[in-house]
Amino acid sequence: MLSPFKVLVIGGSYAGLAATLNLFDLCQGRRRRFSLDPADEGPQRTVPVQITIVDERDGFYHLIGVPLAIASQDYAHAIWKTFDDIPALQTPAIRRIQGRVVSVDCETKTARIEGITKGRPVTEEKYDYLIACSGLRRDWPSAPRSLTRQDYIAEATRWVEDVKNATQGVVVIGGGAVGVEIAAEIKMMQPQVKVTLIHSRSRLLSSESLPDEFGMKTLALLQSDVDVIIGARVQETTAHESDATGAVSGYTLTLSDGRQLQTSHVINAVSRFSPTTSYLPDAACDEEGYVYITPQLEFSGDVPNAGDHYAAGDLVHWSGIKRGGAAMHQGHYAAVNIHQKLYAQIYGSEIDALDLAEVPPMMALALGKQAVGYFPTTGLSEGDEVLKAFFGDDLGFMICWNWMRLGQVPPA
Repeated sequence: MLSPFKVLVIGGSYAGLAATLNLFDLCQGRRRRFSLDPADEGPQRTVPVQITIVDERDGFYHLIGVPLAIASQDYAHAIWKTFDDIPALQTPAIRRIQGRVVSVDCETKTARIEGITKGRPVTEEKYDYLIACSGLRRDWPSAPRSLTRQDYIAEATRWVEDVKNATQGVVVIGGGAVGVEIAAEIKMMQPQVKVTLIHSRSRLLSSESLPDEFGMKTLALLQSDVDVIIGARVQETTAHESDATGAVSGYTLTLSDGRQLQTSHVINAVSRFSPTTSYLPDAACDEEGYVYITPQLEFSGDVPNAGDHYAAGDLVHWSGIKRGGAAMHQGHYAAVNIHQKLYAQIYGSEIDALDLAEVPPMMALALGKQAVGYFPTTGLSEGDEVLKAFFGDDLGFMICWNWMRLGQVPPA
């Protein structure tokens, strides 16, 4: 009997789960779950496989939903699902390890993994194929700090209480995608709270390679509910302590134009992120840490066994704005291409790999009860229909959940 191929997936978010579940489908001889071809019946014959997911968190967290999670406790609790509570992963063919990959030896195909709790020993995991999907290291508020759902619930509860109790309002610093959505979602969920967005550049979304009219339309829609200050930088933030408890009772913000603002709560949404690829050989990555890949998602850097190592999601050196949809798409393609190699090794078939296309800049933003989007094929669009199409009524949580079929129990 043929031993199962071992596939190690580093990261259990959009790219990692998409890769894992599409590869699982194919190895079970079934149509992959992301296939849009009604005539696709799958490979019919099975491939023995053992897929292992390694992630620092104990579950899948819907990062796209952070702006709404800051303003709604019920929503915040709903978008962290432990891996044990995701029906699609409940099969012996998919293992989960909560830990941190500290190094990968591409020559021996060995990953060293340490547990997230202090004192946990470092273990070694052998693999035949590896898919790096660990994404970017993001600061709060772009991502929660917690690594377990239990800790996250307490963290998210504090987020919402800080916003609800902001009698002098909330100031969001940073007019990128995260800051804009946070400001809009807070105002929608907590309409009694004054919300101010401050952006140092002359237009919103200034760091994105999108048409100026996208930023202008975003500003026009946002200003209907949120106070927006552009072209001024926060130079100093002074905290005021309560006489009774010593707790912070509010802040004074001094802007570069001389203005001062009083507020109860400050959210610094200026983007700070970096690839989580310190475990990979330097030759696999560019100077910033993004993984060089071929259009088939194999490593293209000068590393041993490069063709057995894949990367997908936000950590890859590829065109386009980092998005959850793009991450799932890349994970899907990595799964198909690895399966092609496994299937050919067993059955002698020809390899018919999928190639990633170059991706032009595109984006959709949720702004409370409406949305704005820009896509090269359709141009600029706005309104509740854009919101419904790209986000539903929960910032895309159920769209992603259903697309990956996370609620579907694997067949026996």
